[in-house]
Amino acid sequence: MGVVIHHPAYSDYAFGEDHPFSPLRVRMTLDLLAELGHPVVSIAPEPATREELLSVHADYYVRRVERLGAGETVPDASSYGLGTPDTPAFMGMDEAARWQVGGTLHGANLIWEGREKRVLQLGGGLHHAQRNAASGFCIYNDLAVAIQFLIRKGLWVAYLDIDVHHGDGVQQIFYEDKRVLTLSLHESGKFLFPGSGEVHELGAGAGRGLKLNLPLEPLTEGDSYREVFEAVVPAALRQFHPGVLVVQAGADAHADDPLADLLLTTHDYEALFRRIFDLADTYTAGRVLFTLGGGYSLHAAPRVWALLYLLMQDLPLPGALPQAWRERWAGVLGGRVPQTLHDPYLPSASLSRREQIRHRNRQTAERLLEAVAPHWS
Repeated sequence: MGVVIHHPAYSDYAFGEDHPFSPLRVRMTLDLLAELGHPVVSIAPEPATREELLSVHADYYVRRVERLGAGETVPDASSYGLGTPDTPAFMGMDEAARWQVGGTLHGANLIWEGREKRVLQLGGGLHHAQRNAASGFCIYNDLAVAIQFLIRKGLWVAYLDIDVHHGDGVQQIFYEDKRVLTLSLHESGKFLFPGSGEVHELGAGAGRGLKLNLPLEPLTEGDSYREVFEAVVPAALRQFHPGVLVVQAGADAHADDPLADLLLTTHDYEALFRRIFDLADTYTAGRVLFTLGGGYSLHAAPRVWALLYLLMQDLPLPGALPQAWRERWAGVLGGRVPQTLHDPYLPSASLSRREQIRHRNRQTAERLLEAVAPHWS
């Protein structure tokens, strides 16, 4: 069993009706769980303070976010990734982003104080934000602020990112830090934003050998994904001895996602989530903090995240989705409304292409393990 962190103010983190990072994704998740007879009882956090943001972000950057959020003109905003098509400026953006950070930070605090072991933050996961720049829909890096808090309290942190995009912001912020292991499985940056996350990005200085990336081939299916996950993640955790696991649980590796090209299904996500809970039990005494993240298919993301909640709470998984939920969201979903929590059969690559992809992903995992071996001895 675990606790959930959420606040209605999370919905204020919104870039406009046509932007893919929509508050509807979480609203649909909460509504689905309520219709399933499991309404979410959540803990309300406080927004992060300015001092907490400055544990990770540069003051001059935070000042620009504050000014834009207050409706001021900031001539050099785009130089800091702000006011761009990916991360548009909007009134109240500083406060809206602070709520997201505050939720993840509160989850980290609950774990550090020993009050909870399993925490699901129904927001956050803004892994692209840099120390001094916004990027990829991410204004402040809630994950990095929470990880900074945990390591200052003496807990070494393993950060696992299963979003389809490379967790570049978190990696870069802790690139030289020996107290943070980062593990990112993502579609290769050769084909997808942000263009980073290659095997050779291993960290620097004391952090060398502790920043691990598995860049996957487009059209990677669940079997191949789970194979390389098993080849690398347990070994890295066993080597590192973390005190807590922080997971960015983006849902955009799903086959239905419009912004990427991996082919995971809800069945794959169930297997991944179950395995992550097992790994936390084995290596971090059960301490695990989940955030959300990407996930731009309204047909898939609410089901993936509802699945995560149900598994965390040891609740049964339903077959059919509630009729009331399906009818309520039919207009948003364009009439293509899922019938069941789990996916029916989804089309995949041809058999020959599938084997080729699997072979390349296996080679990537082998190259990564060879690269880190000298640093793990």
